[in-house]
Amino acid sequence: MDPQNSEDGFIPQDPERPRVAVAAGRSPYANTREALARFQLDRLRGRRVLLKPNAGRVARPDSGIVTHPEVVAAALDAFAEAGARVSVGESPISGVRARDALEAAGIAELARARGCPLVDLDERDAVTVHIPDGKAIASLQVCRAVAEHDIVVSIPVMKTHMHTGVTLSVKNMKGCLWRRSKVELHMLPEIPDLAEKPLNVAIADMASVLRPHFAIVDGTVGMEGLGPSAGEPKPLGVVVAGCDAFAVDAVACRLMGTAAEEVPHLRMGAERGYGTIALDQIEVLPDDWETHRQPFVPAPGNLSIEFPNITVLDRNSCSGCQSTVLLFLRKHAAELFDYFPSNAPVRIAIGKGHDEIPEGTLCIGNCTAAHKERGIWVSGCPPVGSAILAALKHRP
Repeated sequence: MDPQNSEDGFIPQDPERPRVAVAAGRSPYANTREALARFQLDRLRGRRVLLKPNAGRVARPDSGIVTHPEVVAAALDAFAEAGARVSVGESPISGVRARDALEAAGIAELARARGCPLVDLDERDAVTVHIPDGKAIASLQVCRAVAEHDIVVSIPVMKTHMHTGVTLSVKNMKGCLWRRSKVELHMLPEIPDLAEKPLNVAIADMASVLRPHFAIVDGTVGMEGLGPSAGEPKPLGVVVAGCDAFAVDAVACRLMGTAAEEVPHLRMGAERGYGTIALDQIEVLPDDWETHRQPFVPAPGNLSIEFPNITVLDRNSCSGCQSTVLLFLRKHAAELFDYFPSNAPVRIAIGKGHDEIPEGTLCIGNCTAAHKERGIWVSGCPPVGSAILAALKHRP
């Protein structure tokens, strides 16, 4: 994989002062076209371009969970008009089919109308990509179709994230990892002499060999709070675009009311030279771009904060199980106590990192299977809320 941007000459830019365009005040389609008009796309003629939206879950376009279809349509039109051969592809979370997610998001319909191929990135086998200087991981299993395109365009939603602070164009490339290999980044052991979470280090490692050639951050409707899928929709009405994914994410962070230097995977990647996050070293257009800034509510550090009588035991879980538990508790927390002895503590365990758990714990997901004899186990990756209720109702 070639992660370089300016060196390949596909989209010219000044590597010492990358350009980032911000567009707002119009429709998602018009904002995207306005932002892309700031860049020379003519050298893409004949090139294979993969648009990688965030459609990892089955969700509506206005939910803040998935990329708005009009943003993808505008990118598709702009790159196709430049003469590129454009495809749209995704590798969703476990248990979700790419076609279903792209249909629900409205992306599939707009792509079909333009004769654009839809690619299930998990359909074929993976390509092993080695990371010579990786600190948390030594290699990645990358979807083969990703490696077969000349240009990868990351089109994420502007969201907060319970593990990584934000999830933008750099982290969106995790959706290019093959099938369940994505989950492995959540199961890494602590790294000696490094205080950062292994997941954040692994994303920085990933960016050394797998980062987009171009980034378009969709801030039409973002997500704040418990992102990437259990937070609250945040209408912002902006699109941010550029060749340097780190620079694009830094500008998006500023619009969200935070700083890229506070996001571990962005800070570490910039320190390693993968991109620029210092705003004074980025050419941001137009000059009044910061007038669109609207601070996002950050993700809480503890799931049990909203449910003081329920303890969530979380050890190295992924966002899938965390979101499942939070959504389940929001809907069923009150009735949950009906299934446990009076005055007994209600404990829920998620994640693969538990050495032991208390007797009677509700164990959620396949990662807790080793402890299923200690309590109530619900299989799945992640399980759905109805499966959790069924397991409680039919407990011995």
